Amino acid sequence: AAAGTTFRDCPSCPEMVVIPAGAFTMGTLARHRVATEVPAELEPVRVTVTHPFALGRYEVTRGEYGEFAAATGRNGVAVKCRTWVEAVQGFRDLMIPWDAPNVPRNPTPRHPATCIDWHDAVAYAAWLSAKTGRHYRLPSEAEWEYAAKAGTDTLRHWGDDPDAGCEYANTNDRRTRARYPLAWAGMNCDDGFEDVAPVGSLKPNRFGLYDMIGNVWEWVEDCYAMPHPADAPTDGSAQTKVGCDRRGSKGGSWVTTLTRQTPTFRGRDPATLTSQIFGFRIARDL
Repeated sequence: AAAGTTFRDCPSCPEMVVIPAGAFTMGTLARHRVATEVPAELEPVRVTVTHPFALGRYEVTRGEYGEFAAATGRNGVAVKCRTWVEAVQGFRDLMIPWDAPNVPRNPTPRHPATCIDWHDAVAYAAWLSAKTGRHYRLPSEAEWEYAAKAGTDTLRHWGDDPDAGCEYANTNDRRTRARYPLAWAGMNCDDGFEDVAPVGSLKPNRFGLYDMIGNVWEWVEDCYAMPHPADAPTDGSAQTKVGCDRRGSKGGSWVTTLTRQTPTFRGRDPATLTSQIFGFRIARDL
């Protein structure tokens, strides 16, 4: 299939976009460095994604994940999920099922699935593979970053000015800060959402992918290591040899501080973490 082609392998399967093979600079260019975030950024390295692949056009939705959760006994099972609690005006760990209607208060099947740890995301990919006979998986960090940059070398896919991003990304913006008492910096614009948004509510990047920045953090396949291993793959595949107690997460969320809202920022979280601001996007081999 040609680059940019969209498809579904079943009526309830995620919509996928064909991403072309290609080379790009993974990591943060010198002109974009932020001193406080350097430990979480990768020194620039040239990566060649050797084969085209498919990536979810959107983050996996509550509707899509719900079918899997029902089939695998996950519905109604409480997990310790980092959740916004109105009474304390902050995030706390609550024992709630993945589909609890906390934030947003009136979720729809088109909101991203959250309160899902890395293992749940991998299990969803395996279930979808068995259902369709195709190989679904989490994207590698390199594939994710390549797709998020979409051929650009600016700090974000829309440019270097974060305040121009509210057409493209549901982030910690003026509306979020008016609703939630946050002490960290965000974008000085209004994306129309105070917290998590239905997928695809804003504009896509040049590859036709939505919400690559903001909305919810997205798990990737890679183990997290800093410094990045010298022998880490440069062919677009995942690094799975070092640091596997933590897994990579990318893209930031609706509440994340501004400097982490970039394609290059490397989240590093325990694989067992569940959070209201964590979801995932699925990849498929072609």
